[in-house]
Amino acid sequence: MAVKNNKSLGQHWLKNRLILDDIADAATFEGVSTCLEIGPGLGTLTSSLLRRFEKVVSVEFDANLAKNLPNSFPGKNLEVINADFLKFDLENFAGPYCVAGNIPYYITSPIIEKLLTAKNRPKRIALLIQKEVAERIAAIDGHQSVLSLFVQNQADVELGYVVSKDEFTPPPKVDSETIFLTPKEPVIKDEVFGLIKRGFSSPRKKLIANLAGKKSREELKNIFMELGIDENARPADLSLKDWERLFGFMV
Repeated sequence: MAVKNNKSLGQHWLKNRLILDDIADAATFEGVSTCLEIGPGLGTLTSSLLRRFEKVVSVEFDANLAKNLPNSFPGKNLEVINADFLKFDLENFAGPYCVAGNIPYYITSPIIEKLLTAKNRPKRIALLIQKEVAERIAAIDGHQSVLSLFVQNQADVELGYVVSKDEFTPPPKVDSETIFLTPKEPVIKDEVFGLIKRGFSSPRKKLIANLAGKKSREELKNIFMELGIDENARPADLSLKDWERLFGFMV
């Protein structure tokens, strides 16, 4: 019996084997033999991962899919866990691991945040996500957001293939894109993000307008001048290092 997708869970299954293999290749990291797969579904990506890793641990929310998946890979070192990934305890992984997945659009940000803030972060993350979100994460100065600054502070970001919605069954409403993250030591301290979130409270306004309060606009203009930041700058114009330098004058 064919397994139907669950629309409420954002299930869209990728058919293109070349793209699946590319995601699996990008998920590999030298010396790492275990891969954590998020939302394996029918196991199309699982198949590619099992050819590249000694062990694959797949976390699947759909109980029916989780039950059926092991039957597709008899004799393989595959562990399937029926669980909500956002509630899954990453501390279960004692050794190094990588992550791969074709993840639901509506929980992309929480999944990435969970992975990058874990005590034992993965060595490499390869995901297929909504194209708009992937490009927002990889944005550079002039197009930054709280999301892009958070991710780029925690990991090196690389974009891969744009994947047409027609490559999925059933097709979603928008195109997807592969994104690859390599966790690293944070560029700036977590405490700076309080200021960043305040600065993005109204993203289209000038940054000085968003930050005015404890310091007057005139004080802020002087700070911006000293830091070499345009007084007309908007939040999206600042880099991580700009925010760190600004934080030093705001505390």
